[in-house]
Amino acid sequence: MVEPARGSDDLYIKFWGVRGSIAAPGQRFGTFGGNTPCVEVRCGPRLVIVDAGTGLVALGVELGASAPSSIDLVLSHLHLDHVGGFPFFRPALMADRLIRVHCGNLRGESAEAALDRLFSPPLFPVGLAQLPGSFEHVGFKAGEALELGNGLTVPTVPLNHPGGATGYRFNHRGRSVCYISDIEHSEPWPPPDLSAFVKDADLVIYDGMFSETEYLRCQGWGHSTWEKGVALCEAAGARGLAIFHLHPQHDDSYLLGVEAAIKARMPGAFLAREGQELTFPPL
Repeated sequence: MVEPARGSDDLYIKFWGVRGSIAAPGQRFGTFGGNTPCVEVRCGPRLVIVDAGTGLVALGVELGASAPSSIDLVLSHLHLDHVGGFPFFRPALMADRLIRVHCGNLRGESAEAALDRLFSPPLFPVGLAQLPGSFEHVGFKAGEALELGNGLTVPTVPLNHPGGATGYRFNHRGRSVCYISDIEHSEPWPPPDLSAFVKDADLVIYDGMFSETEYLRCQGWGHSTWEKGVALCEAAGARGLAIFHLHPQHDDSYLLGVEAAIKARMPGAFLAREGQELTFPPL
């Protein structure tokens, strides 16, 4: 794992939102950030955005007029913390931009009908179709590989989460990053199919929302612990771990202590921070 500068053919990751369930504003959350899930992935020059939480807003501002004419946005699922940034995404407010939305947890259906219900009165003043940008909705079944064109194929895996969720693996020039959020661990752990999916990854972005004590009170809510993330990486030979979907009430002081405990178990592990960038040069 290497910090930027970024080369033209690197696999590059930037975290725009790392918080789970609801945004966490305020100074107590400044080190790790308070926006909900959004991750920028670049396979060389190709941009893919994972999840459309409130972190999507700042990403859109940075892209600005340089945003590609078409953008692939892949969703883990449709819970509010993963889609709330949609109508505030700057490319969606630009008449010459197309946003292609991929969703895999609806048994092959696209997210169009669900997003139309969410972004409409009385819950929201306008629908996505009323925005200047264009949306194209693509449904697939989690476990199928996404063909995003120009040779970019993204394997996927179904995740254990209420209503279902989708994990993604980005492979580029001998490097790989896996996005595994939101997930509830099962017993025995880890399951062979998930271990195979993240095998030898350079980085696994993993849902570590709960402490082990909190998890005992929240079983069935669809989230996991950092300890299970470490166990998954150890079983699969993954080299790096980013704990993600951070609890909205876990402040910086608490999370710094958690990160120290994680690093004692797995030196290549850390808690994801909003604005953090990671660059993986080709092998």
